[in-house]
Amino acid sequence: MKTNIILSGVGGQGILSIAAIICEAALLEGLHVKQSEVHGMSQRGGDVQSNLRLSDRPVASDLIPRGQADLIISLEPMESLRYLAFLKKDGWIVTHSQPFVNINNYPKPSDIRAELDKLPNTVVLDVEEIARETGSLRSANTVLLGASADFLGLRFESLQEGIRQIFGRKGSDVVDANLKALAAGRAAR
Repeated sequence: MKTNIILSGVGGQGILSIAAIICEAALLEGLHVKQSEVHGMSQRGGDVQSNLRLSDRPVASDLIPRGQADLIISLEPMESLRYLAFLKKDGWIVTHSQPFVNINNYPKPSDIRAELDKLPNTVVLDVEEIARETGSLRSANTVLLGASADFLGLRFESLQEGIRQIFGRKGSDVVDANLKALAAGRAAR
């Protein structure tokens, strides 16, 4: 078993929280994990990206080679396209549909959507709307994780336990909101 995942978005969207949950779930399943992060101008809405490599064997490098990502999970649609060169031909993109417009020359959202629609394996969801429906807009990142769950090679129960481990110190309300968001994202896909 080997799964290479690129997580992308902009600062403040919760990309690194998704990475932590996936890593925790993988470790619970006895897998080897390597992770790298690039924060950029993350505190000002800049690019945030993480490489995650999960395997039943030791992983030598934390960086995913071009053409070897099984999955791109992105909280920002343009950021999902930034890493296309790393995606396998049969890889999946799971992305939020709504842009975070943080530059003057941001492409038209319809152009971004047209590029996503050209790809064979995409899931595009308004994760903020789904999170709002669950009662916790702050859990939009966890909705996206739920929509990605079936592509990770991990048991759903391990992701749920990962949420309990990562958010447990924040209290049961935060844990419950994220568990609900995870299930809603999986159901929406």
